[in-house]
Amino acid sequence: MFTGIVLEVGTVAAFDGSRLVLVAPETAASAAVGDSVSVAGVCLTVVETEEGRLVFDVVPETLSRTALGGLEQGKVLNVEPSLRVGDRLGGHVVQGHVDAVGRVRSITPDGDSRRMWVDAAQAVLVYCVEKGSIAVDGVSLTIASFDDDGFEVALIPHTLAVTTLSRLGSGDALNLEADVLGKVVERLVAGRLS
Repeated sequence: MFTGIVLEVGTVAAFDGSRLVLVAPETAASAAVGDSVSVAGVCLTVVETEEGRLVFDVVPETLSRTALGGLEQGKVLNVEPSLRVGDRLGGHVVQGHVDAVGRVRSITPDGDSRRMWVDAAQAVLVYCVEKGSIAVDGVSLTIASFDDDGFEVALIPHTLAVTTLSRLGSGDALNLEADVLGKVVERLVAGRLS
């Protein structure tokens, strides 16, 4: 489980389509083989650790459901280690189970911050509520508004400084995870109605 509060921005050292080597010194310092790490919002399992590097196996299922397939050497990604007992919960409950790949519709300046519209699949939009939570490339964000095709988030200066979201442009692909609490409520209500 994660919170969507990014610990660091890691850099792809190598990716051959199945094995990902990521330079992420802060996370690698405490990670062990078998640990879960959120990489651009995708829960991956550490299979090796090297000095300042983490190694993951990325299976075809993950590639088919996320935006990780197009990774190239030098690409930067948001990194968050999984929560441990006693850790603060700062964002919202994030599983690292991507619901869909979205695309940046537009980004506009808003004082020192930015407003970003993301086009998303209905599988994500059904869980969007104003002031609700969403994870975008692993970053916990608040939905400012939404329409039939996507949602808008406000990106504060701190988020822009410590995540990859400041590097995005129109059309860029993003891993999206809707708030799991909405999914649980939907399932519980459906069970009562049937």
